[in-house]
Amino acid sequence: MSNPRAKSYDRSIVEGPIGPAVWKLAWPTMLQNVVGGLQGIVDHIMVGNFVGFTGNAAIGVSWQIFLVVMVFIGSLFTGMGVLVARFAGADERDKVNRTVYQAFLTAAVLAIGILAPVGYFLAPSLLALVNATPAVQAEALPYLRTMFVYSFGMMVFFMLGGALRSAGDAKTPLKLGVGMTILNIVLNVILIPGLGPIPAFGTQGAAMGTVIAGGAMAAFAAFSLFRGRWVVGFHRGMSLKPDFAIIRELFRFGLPAGFQGIAMNLGGVFLLRYIGSLAQSAEAQAAYAVAYVELFSLITWTSVGLMGATAAVAGQNLGAGKPDRAVQGVRVASRIGLCVAAVVGAVFLLFPRVLLSVFGMEGQPEVIELGVQLLAFLAASGLFITVALAYTGGLQGTGDTRSPLYISIISQLVIPLGMCGIIQAVWGLEPHHIWLAIVLGHVTRSVLSVIRFRQGKWREIEVRVA
Repeated sequence: MSNPRAKSYDRSIVEGPIGPAVWKLAWPTMLQNVVGGLQGIVDHIMVGNFVGFTGNAAIGVSWQIFLVVMVFIGSLFTGMGVLVARFAGADERDKVNRTVYQAFLTAAVLAIGILAPVGYFLAPSLLALVNATPAVQAEALPYLRTMFVYSFGMMVFFMLGGALRSAGDAKTPLKLGVGMTILNIVLNVILIPGLGPIPAFGTQGAAMGTVIAGGAMAAFAAFSLFRGRWVVGFHRGMSLKPDFAIIRELFRFGLPAGFQGIAMNLGGVFLLRYIGSLAQSAEAQAAYAVAYVELFSLITWTSVGLMGATAAVAGQNLGAGKPDRAVQGVRVASRIGLCVAAVVGAVFLLFPRVLLSVFGMEGQPEVIELGVQLLAFLAASGLFITVALAYTGGLQGTGDTRSPLYISIISQLVIPLGMCGIIQAVWGLEPHHIWLAIVLGHVTRSVLSVIRFRQGKWREIEVRVA
């Protein structure tokens, strides 16, 4: 039985003008991701000023490694988003709530039973894989282990945000994200430099603040779900047992997205390996961590947020039997993304040294020069990655999660890593070669994503849940 106090679905997503419908989901999602990205920026600013650029490099390589594993488990949420959007578009509330609960249950088993123990013991080997210097490894190991062991709260937050957004509510995840970011920043201010009787944890303090804030928000979210006041929720009389029919669909749609995430982040890990082979490895890794991992997130996080909104719009309209409206929604979303990427790219070109100085890099000329160079490449790259992610959202939201996997293998592994390998063997690798490889990968991903979506194969995908 559904909870009569629960919010009703927003039918403007499948009815009326498409532009306002996309924007209604897009702006809170984009803003939420920008606010969430501030957590990482604050981490880097504080660690850069209190620990030094080795701390920046440690967070950069650790986060890249952590994402490879976490994205795989988070793929369940992509599968969940496909089902939730389809069921919400068809106005089937009980199926929406059952899907969210099964995603929560499966993620708990994977995160606590697999990610925590395996990640803890493999952390040293993973850091050695990216050619991190001994000084960077010393800072990165406690950070990475903390993230692996205590990541379940963050996963619940991401799961809930995806569920609410797919059901048409993008404002509640924004509020939760703002609350978690504020708490994280407060904890960072205390834990990184130390305060009163609390010792300075340095780089590890950044991880501690992240997982504590995530855990607190997850506890609040669980309480709210059982109260039943949100557009998704759990209620009395609902079965708490595993539903393997739904779990199979979660994996059917989610696993390709998980392998896609692994491919993308493995590409990042191996790029770090190439960066680690440069003559100025620590300086280049620090520049990469700040310019690409943090500052470029102003484009990628807004684009990822736009991708989530696009997936919800496309999935709900396909569930409502309106595929042409889904096409219109993806086009509108890509235009919004291009506007944002153009503005941020202009800032990268006009004020690169100002941006880098915020991270405590004023007295490090080699790191600054590499960072300025990378930001110039990323200003162009952002235009392509935002289009790629908008069309990826359209594919994934309608259930075509395999095509983005194949596209990512080509664009994030074959092209950039192949280019770096050939140049290293023939001429000798320089930083600008790696930066160019990143851009070419994003161009390829954009072109292939647009072509695949326009082929329209996603119109025939069915969901098999009784």
